[in-house]
Amino acid sequence: MWKWIETAALAAVLFATPALAGIGTPATEAEIAALDRDVRADGAGLPPGKGAVEQGAAIYAEKCAACHGEFGEGAGRMPALIGGEDSLRGDRPRRTVGSFWPYAPTLFDYIRRAMPLGHGNTLSDDETYALTAHILELNGIVTGDFIADMHTLPRVRMPNQAGFRRRPPPRRAVPRCMRQCRKTPARIIRRATRRGDEP
Repeated sequence: MWKWIETAALAAVLFATPALAGIGTPATEAEIAALDRDVRADGAGLPPGKGAVEQGAAIYAEKCAACHGEFGEGAGRMPALIGGEDSLRGDRPRRTVGSFWPYAPTLFDYIRRAMPLGHGNTLSDDETYALTAHILELNGIVTGDFIADMHTLPRVRMPNQAGFRRRPPPRRAVPRCMRQCRKTPARIIRRATRRGDEP
């Protein structure tokens, strides 16, 4: 009873209070632009800017090595960024950028949103491009003269790109017994003898 009274009272307050009329105000173009920063696997959404491997190495040493190790090998319980090749089918797969990550543009997106840990969205686009280039170089995916930008990142072929399915597998053919059923009637070969035996 009290729950009903509390709900009715809350509804009366919400509908009667003019101060709450601003709830649900449409977002402005600036607010939408600030949140619309996702990067797709094909590179759509990558911002202007660029970064070189060498620049990324300096940023990595300053902001990333404490957690991910000097060469991306991981530090303590923090994840490694390198290694793990050919381990995904084993009992102890090592999911790193080099073994698991499918697309380079989404690596840029993740670094920009989440890194350094606890300080996501603090790196500039150029710093993020440079870090992405350096991490790809640590994994041997690109060479030391690679410049990451909105045109080169989508062209990077990641080692595990084919390991993710983009569409569901084709449906299997209908089994023979479903296409050419027996013409003779079914025969009862056993009956349930106690409760619970039947499905």
